[in-house]
Order: sequence, then structure tokens, then C-alpha cells
Amino acid sequence: MNGHVDVLDDARTIARSILEVVKREGRTSLTAPEARELCEAWRIPIPKEALATTADEAAAQAQAIGFPVVLKIVSPQILHKTEAGGVLVGVKTADDVRAGFKRIVESAGRYDSKAEILGVQVQQMLVGGQEVIVGAVTDPSFGKLVAFGLGGVLVEVLKDITFRLAPVDRTEALSMLDGIQAAAILKGVRGAAPVDREALSDLIVKVSQLVDAVPEIVELDLNPVFARTDGAIAADVRVVVDFEPKEARPRPSSDEILAKMNRIMRPDAVAVIGASAEDGKIGNSVMKNLINGGYKGAIYPIHPKADEILGLKAYKSVKDVPGAIDIAVFAIPAKFVPQALTEVGEKKISGAILIPSGFAETGDHEAQEEIVAIGRKYDVRLMGPNIYGFYYTPKNLCATFCTPFDVKGRAALSSQSGGIGMAIIGFSRSTKMGVSAIVGLGNKSDIDEDDLLTFFEQDDATDVIAMHLEDLKDGRAFADVAKVVSKKKPVVVLKAGRTSLGARAASSHTGALAGNDKVYDDVLRQSGVIRAKSLQDLLQFARGIPVLPTPKGENVVIITGAGGSGVLLSDACVDNDLSLMAMPADLDAAFRKFIPPFGAAGNPVDITGGEPPTTYRNTVKLGLEDDRIHALILGYWHTIITPPMVFAKVITEVVDEMRAKGINKPIVASLAGDVEVEEAAQYLYDHGIVAYPYSTETPVAVLGAKYRWARGAGLL
Repeated sequence: MNGHVDVLDDARTIARSILEVVKREGRTSLTAPEARELCEAWRIPIPKEALATTADEAAAQAQAIGFPVVLKIVSPQILHKTEAGGVLVGVKTADDVRAGFKRIVESAGRYDSKAEILGVQVQQMLVGGQEVIVGAVTDPSFGKLVAFGLGGVLVEVLKDITFRLAPVDRTEALSMLDGIQAAAILKGVRGAAPVDREALSDLIVKVSQLVDAVPEIVELDLNPVFARTDGAIAADVRVVVDFEPKEARPRPSSDEILAKMNRIMRPDAVAVIGASAEDGKIGNSVMKNLINGGYKGAIYPIHPKADEILGLKAYKSVKDVPGAIDIAVFAIPAKFVPQALTEVGEKKISGAILIPSGFAETGDHEAQEEIVAIGRKYDVRLMGPNIYGFYYTPKNLCATFCTPFDVKGRAALSSQSGGIGMAIIGFSRSTKMGVSAIVGLGNKSDIDEDDLLTFFEQDDATDVIAMHLEDLKDGRAFADVAKVVSKKKPVVVLKAGRTSLGARAASSHTGALAGNDKVYDDVLRQSGVIRAKSLQDLLQFARGIPVLPTPKGENVVIITGAGGSGVLLSDACVDNDLSLMAMPADLDAAFRKFIPPFGAAGNPVDITGGEPPTTYRNTVKLGLEDDRIHALILGYWHTIITPPMVFAKVITEVVDEMRAKGINKPIVASLAGDVEVEEAAQYLYDHGIVAYPYSTETPVAVLGAKYRWARGAGLL
């Protein structure tokens, strides 16, 4: 271990000496010789090469290296050598080297007449193997990321590339090899030899360690890398640097976050700044929600002139309130917020719930920066601005001007959008899902998703956390916290702005800056987060994941009364990375005892539509009893022989019977039929069986989400 540390220390020392020269000369990139020295220090394999300043010197070096060779222009000002006509490949003789030297120097001069030409790099030409790209970028939200993809047109045109937070270990690096669409090519197809996965993963690890250890490196490209059966060598290296110091975003410790968030989410005393007795005012709605919602803590209306509001004594300022206050809900215009927030700070209130709009979302960044500065000065955490407030049902707390909500449950949800917040409320009420919390984050001037994750991880009232977001102010902090929380509780994220048009819309909403969606996709997966593709997915996952028990294995079996549903359910399994069990002969025979001769065993098990309730009962019981089956998907078809509610009650009875014996497997159901299937689906859901009418996709998607969480948490 000490030897490894010494090597890293030596490599850092070499990197620092190189960068000192680059900085002194006012450059933003490394020359080829500097990049070579950097690679050698970090033990990144590169071809034999030398720098020539004359045509004859280049010919001599080529003779020593061995033909064929590659010639590349070396200039601090020319980063894209090919565009400048500064690259010649496959040069086979000394005379060709001399002619090539002259040609690329002249081409580079025409490309940029002011460019300083340091010479020509003579490099061993690599042949054979698969061209890939290994690189690193600096994302404004996530920081240093390592990237991997196939080289050539696949990375340029198809953009088949995957990202991870740097640094990565060997396991993460190997997962990157399997994380691209063309992963099969690396394993060898049509007689081609597979690449050396260990060498390639080692290269990815080293690049990730390099960019993590040297913060000035903002971009690094090894392209192409020749991945062969006996190693991986980087043919070309490009390194871009930035010496401008970056301002670190203030980040309290976990203990500090928890201390504040516990007071904010579970307050014993709430002040409403801008409280009103007048119907239709936001301050009036907040007051009514607090009072009528059943909140048992102290409520202090704050109003400059009123003596009493809705039967409660009013105060001119929070500083006039005799007791301690945990949070202050702001229901005043934006222009009055700074002064009131200063008073909140002087009162030592932990949290400000900033409902007012008129800040960064309207382009007034200075106004938002002003309140952020006040919050930091007085150690007041800010929720918002531009939010609907929040709900925390264990305290009967409705600190919002939206509709009151009192359906308690185990799901905590957050959104950046007020409209999405209302959709969460409506869905929760309609489906009887219930929530532990609904939180609006708006502009996220301070409190954001990682603060909520820190709180909800230790919140005994919460089993699943679902979040709608348009950006992450500090993606690295979010990923670090999510990686820990997702091992304990499922975290579901709906990231808006997946498309270029959606990203533009997101950038104009609540001051958000949408990042590269592929980066979000890969980093969320790396952090164990379940990504929802739609609002419906977010809500259904939040509702269904806590209902389903954790599977003990990957084998999924479909039992259906309709062949067509079986086909669609099978397709949905593929779409959701579920593994349909290959039916063993003995189990196949066991199922056939309960289904008609014209039915079909195998997987799906098609019992056909005309079967009585006993057939459903017997086949489902068999699926639950057999230890080789880990999850069941049921496809029901409405018939007079087995009406919807009869089906629902039969399935519930057999599931309850098995649970009494200690057998509790995840079961989802798709019900096709007339409107009666709606009641049957709700009955099943109420009894712990995730069921949906008119859909084969949704139940399987929920099951897939449960599986993704279980895999990420290391439970499978």
C-alpha cells in the first residue's frame, strides 16, 4: 500500500511541475511532450514516440521507433490536430517521413499563422484491436467525471458513451465497459477477439485518479485507445486545464444539516410573516392550513398592524414573539423579504420557508443572492424562494397556501415546481397513497435535494423518497448522499429536461440549469437512484415500491389468463430489466396439472381465459410455494366464469395464506376488462398486491423499479 501511495505522490509532484510551466506561459492546454510525461507519471500506457524539430531528425527517430509511424504537429495553440491537417498516419519510409514533416508543418501554418510550432511528434503506429475513447470532463454540477465509449464514428455520431463520478474503482470501471450500447463488441463478435478488460478498466481507473488528484485538469481525452487482447494503449492524448479558482459551494456537515432539518420539518413553533385575516390572501391560506390541518404547535401571525388574526395574537415582528420559533413562513412580496429575513436571523429561527416569487426565476439574481447572504450570515436555512411550502403529516403540518392535506403515508415527495406539487397532492389523495411529506424546493437558493435526503434517511415516518427536479445545484453532494441513503431506502428521481427542448424549458424555469442528460442518467444509476421517465412513473413508483416485498432472486414468472397480455407482459419485462425464468421440466409439469390441455406452460404460464377461480388459485399458489420463483406477474382477463372481484378475492386469499406461512414474494397484476376491473385492482392494492386496470406496462415497471433498488442496495 505504501508503495502505491509513493507512486501517487511522485505522480502528483510531476503533474504540479508540468502545470507550473503551463500556467507561467499562460496556456490552457498541455503540449504532446507534456501530456506524454503526465501519462508516464500516472502509468498510462502510450506508444513509443519522440519530438523532432527537423525533417531529418524525424526520419532518424522513425527509423529507431520502427515503421510504420504516425506524424503529429506539436503546437500549444493547435488542439485539434486533424482539423489543422497536422496528422499523417501509416508513414512507411524515411523519405516519406521527411516529406510528411514538411507537409504538416505547412498545413498547420495555414490553419493558424500565429501558432507556435514546436515540432512534429513521431509516434509508433498501433495496429489491431478495438478503438475506444477514455476521457474525463468537468461537469458544472457533478464535478469530475470519467468517460468511456467506443472510438471513431460510434462516439462522434451515436454518442455511445457512459460516465461515472471520478475517481472510480475497478468494479465501477468494469461496469462502464458494460454500460455502452455496443458493449458486446468488446467481448468479441463474429470471430473477433475480446479486449483485455482488466487492462482497459485499469486505464479508466488511472485516468479517474489523475483528474481527481489534479483539479486544474478540466478535460482529458485518450482518443483513440487501442484495446487489444493483451493490453490497452492510448494513441493520442489531449489535456485542457483551467487555473481559475472555483468557488466551493458551502456545504454543512451531516450533523449540522440534521440539526436544522429536524427543526424545520418537525417544528414546535411556526411564524407566518404576512399572515392575513382576508380570504384570498396567501397569508390567510397558510394560517387556515396550519390551524385547520390540526397542527398542535404554536402559531404566531406576524403583521405590522393587526392585533389578532383568526383568533391568534398577532405580532409586528418575529422579534416581538416571546418564545422560540423554529420556522418562519414568508407570505409577503419579494421586496420585503430581506428585512424580514434579517429579523428572522436575529431571532435565531432555523428555517425560512420562502413562498414569494420574484427572484432568480424572473432573472433577478441579485435579489436572490442578497437573501442567500443574509441566510448564511445568521445561519438560517432557506427553503425556496418561489415555492408552495411544504407538508409533514406526522406533525399534521400544512405550511403551505395549497389545498390542505391529511392523508398520512410512508412516501416523502419533493418537487421544484408548484404544479407538480399539486399533482402529487391530487394523486396521493386519489389513490389513497398517503405521504409523510411533500416539499416544494423552487429556486433552491439553499435547501435542496441532498438536505432532504439527509433528513428522510433517518425519518422513521418515511419508507421511500421520490423527487422531481430540473437541476442539481450540487450534483456531487447529491450523489454522495444518495449513494448512502439508497442502500437503506429507495430513492426515485424524475429529472426534467431529458431532451434538448425540455432542457431549454427547464433552464427558463425556477432558475434551473439543465445538465447533460446522459451524465444525469449514469450518475443517478451509479448512486443507486431509481430514475423515473415520467411523472406517472414517479408517482406510481412512490406508491408501489413500499408495498412490494424485496425479492430474493431474479426469477420472474408470468401467469396469465390471456395470451395477448402474456406477450405484452413479456415485452415489459425486457423493457424493465426483469429476468423471465427458464421453466424447469418438473415445474412445467406441475403447472400443467392445473391448466387445460390447450393452455401453455413454460413462461408465461397461459391458463387461458375460460378457467374457473380454482385455476388461478392453484397456479398462483404453486408459483408462491416453489423456492425457485422469486416474483409473480399476473395477467387477468375479465370473464363471467371468473369475474374481477372474484379473481381479486381469490388471489388475496392465497397470498394471505402463503404470508401466514412466511412466504412473501412480490406480486403485481394487470387486469383487462370492463370497468369492474378498477374496483378489483384497488382491492388487490389494498391487500398488498400492486395491481392496475387497463395496463400491462405499469405493474411491470413498478416491479422493475423494486428490482433496480434491490440490486443497487446489494440485496440481490
